[in-house]
Amino acid sequence: MLKRSILPLIILGSLLIAAPAQAAFRVGIGDQDPSMFTDKRWKDLRLKTVRYVVPWNSAKDPDQLAQDRRYLEAARTAKQDVLVHFTARRGCFEDGKYSRRSVCRAPSVKAYTSAVKAFRKEFRFVKTYGAWNEANHVSQPTYRSPKRAAEYFLALRAACKGCKVVAGDLLDSGNLNKYARTMLRYTKNRARIWGLHNYGDVNRKRSRGISTLLKLVPGEVWLTETGGIVSFDAARGFKPSETAASRAISYMFTLANRFDSRRKGYKSRITRLYPYEFRTKLADARFDAGLISPEGKSRKGYTTFKSKARRAKK
Repeated sequence: MLKRSILPLIILGSLLIAAPAQAAFRVGIGDQDPSMFTDKRWKDLRLKTVRYVVPWNSAKDPDQLAQDRRYLEAARTAKQDVLVHFTARRGCFEDGKYSRRSVCRAPSVKAYTSAVKAFRKEFRFVKTYGAWNEANHVSQPTYRSPKRAAEYFLALRAACKGCKVVAGDLLDSGNLNKYARTMLRYTKNRARIWGLHNYGDVNRKRSRGISTLLKLVPGEVWLTETGGIVSFDAARGFKPSETAASRAISYMFTLANRFDSRRKGYKSRITRLYPYEFRTKLADARFDAGLISPEGKSRKGYTTFKSKARRAKK
């Protein structure tokens, strides 16, 4: 009798040990084209969240607003939780330099708040936002002003009650530590979700950027933009390729799994992951990290991503 009662427990224990552990982070994807939602390969990923980037004053531009509506309505039909991230005005960053034109300057907090409220009025079903995309990069008017980036977060938080709001959305570059520390001070201890673009970590097989932010900020860190680089005309220190990109995507999940729970000496953990992008649009794109080629071919990275994403939360 004893042996008969113990045997099922032994079998159950063996099955639990053999079963792959589910990752404690949610996987989505970033892309700007609504045609993604009709692509069978995207449907096969069975994702429930996507990231979409819009100019901060999008609601005041009829053409841009129409473009946003096409994407967001398609995402809504596909039952996606959309992370909408505000960013610089189009056309302000060219040839590696940010324009000094008055229209390109960082908006006042009042102007930003007005624009955010106008956008929310158009898309009330969107409940997840990012205050400012890649705030510490030279392509943004907030590059030298972490205080202003923090003010945008506080303004968005106040204007979007009940929303999830990503505070600092930062690139894993040399100024990450200083920028995040300053921004953290000005968020008045109200930020509990932070964003990181960790292309450097993922494609150079390191964890410097991710460790820096996780040790510094409280709450959650979302990898709001990441992925394996297929080609990049400004790349240094490595040679991008489809094979290298696939390996980088695998390492991307390795990092996420490593830090999806709190570790000693760290203040936060990774809870979301958004590689960019699903399909690269142009064959001569300056930056290409697409899972699908411009010609519509599935790349090695797509297969790797699909396999790894299955073990994560949906």
